[in-house]
Amino acid sequence: MKLIMKRILIFGGILAAFIALAVFNKLVSKTSTVSVFAEAQKGIFEISVTNSGELIAESSINIPGPSLGISSSQGGGRGGAPQGHDRGMDMRMMDFKILDIVPEGTMVKKGDYIAQLDRTSYDNTLKDEIENLKTLRANLEMRVLDTAVTLTNLRDEIKNQKYRVEEAAITLEQSKFEPPATIRQAEINLNKAERALEQLYKSYDLRVAQAKRQIDWQRIQMNRKERLVEDLEEFLSQFTIRAPADGMVTYRKDRRSGAKIKAGSSINAFDNIVATLPDLSKMISKMYVSEIDINKVRNDQKVEITIDAFPDKVFNGTVTSVANIGEQLPNSDAKMFEIIIRVDGYDPDLRPAMTTWNKIIIKTIADAVYIPLECVRTGTDSIPYVYKKNHTKQIVRLGDFNDKNIVVEEGLEMGTQIYIAMPEDADKFRLVGDNLIPAGRSEK
Repeated sequence: MKLIMKRILIFGGILAAFIALAVFNKLVSKTSTVSVFAEAQKGIFEISVTNSGELIAESSINIPGPSLGISSSQGGGRGGAPQGHDRGMDMRMMDFKILDIVPEGTMVKKGDYIAQLDRTSYDNTLKDEIENLKTLRANLEMRVLDTAVTLTNLRDEIKNQKYRVEEAAITLEQSKFEPPATIRQAEINLNKAERALEQLYKSYDLRVAQAKRQIDWQRIQMNRKERLVEDLEEFLSQFTIRAPADGMVTYRKDRRSGAKIKAGSSINAFDNIVATLPDLSKMISKMYVSEIDINKVRNDQKVEITIDAFPDKVFNGTVTSVANIGEQLPNSDAKMFEIIIRVDGYDPDLRPAMTTWNKIIIKTIADAVYIPLECVRTGTDSIPYVYKKNHTKQIVRLGDFNDKNIVVEEGLEMGTQIYIAMPEDADKFRLVGDNLIPAGRSEK
């Protein structure tokens, strides 16, 4: 009895295993069947061009660094100083190194601290120029003193010569009763004295003119140096950068390297923008499209925009600019064309540098019947057809397509199941749709 029961249990276990294996094979077969077929869909069919992009502000306010050659005094300076836009042109142009800058994305008010630039080089320049100015002032003072002494001596000589002329005139007056030779000698002495006096006057005038010119030249040099020192002092006061308006600080990219300008970076004296304050109410997305798709894109096309940071939000946009010339971007073999998309409306969550996914709507077809691209096949005659689940080889007339699906204008109805991969017994399928062959040939 026990032996019989044992045999029954063994047989039952084997039977259960066979049943489980059969169920498993059926399920696998069902799954495989489902994955082999696709179903013709009907609805709105979109043709679009998609790619990632980056949010940037359409406009922004630049936060400038120190300005060379500009003085706060816009009028003429002392001693005929040139106008403000000419002042400071004697400064040596040097790059500015950023010692400190507020974190990117910081919200600031007008006048708030933004950054501190390294002023070491210009501090040394200022010290040198102050020493040069002291030297020029000392030289000018010495020149004035030397001129005063020289002119005083000349005036004394003139005064003494006047006495000599007066003495010669008296001698001539007293010699009128003397012999003619004596009178003539007295006349000659008077003439010599008068000529000497005249020469002293001319020499004095020349010396005065010469001294004035030298002093004026040294004064011009000193005034110029004074203006340079003033400009340097004002210039150095600009090394603490403050916000020109309210906004959010955004780091600027270096034009040469493409890297963001931040603490430790240097900015060029002729391109002295430290950072920017973008206008967050008007945002655009910059994206690139391949040379294959660029002919499809036009201005004013509508765009659906999603943001990685807000996957549940969909924003609308419009194409506003399409580049005419392609660029060779890093890690890209094909030429890429820049597309600018204006984001419609305003959303406070949008920030510069956010990554976007842009879908440019090229064309929309209502009530279209469409199938996956991989379902369509063509023979040597280039006539398109599909394999239907009912074991027929259906000729179709095709329309527009996108990166996944293609429109079937004739030959299929919504819900028709078709093979994704070529069936093993494809040669046994019956050909239908002969009436579509002329249309198919005309599309080759």
